[in-house]
Amino acid sequence: MKTYSFKINGKDYKVAIGEANGKMLSVNVNGADYEVELEGDFSATPSAPVEMTKGPSSPAEMTKTAEVSPAAEKPAAAKPAAGAGKTVKSPLPGIIISIDVKEGQAVKRGQKVAVIEAMKMENDILAESDGTVTAIHASKGDSVLEGADIVTIG
Repeated sequence: MKTYSFKINGKDYKVAIGEANGKMLSVNVNGADYEVELEGDFSATPSAPVEMTKGPSSPAEMTKTAEVSPAAEKPAAAKPAAGAGKTVKSPLPGIIISIDVKEGQAVKRGQKVAVIEAMKMENDILAESDGTVTAIHASKGDSVLEGADIVTIG
């Protein structure tokens, strides 16, 4: 693995990039392992080094430009079609302490859907609209970046 140090919006990130396997790439960000699916034309072979010419300007952009999921994640149930709801995102990097809703559960705007610990403080993550939980993207104990998907409300 090649290791890089990034400073994004004044925050330090240690990123170790492993070998590519087709469009999948193993990445470790600040100790959390992820499998990243590369989008677009990717012509590098699995043993070829990956060169980064311009990275995202924030962790939120990182999640917008690549699908990121924990490497040890179990296969998830079928996800809703694109546009099938509004995604509640992590407001800051941290560790998920609890997911307080279940798929199929009705929620109201302002209802707590999860709790994240950041800088030794617990922060409630609230639903931004009324609806039904159509997908849960994070689990208790997951380390997430700012802008990471937590739940989808349809």
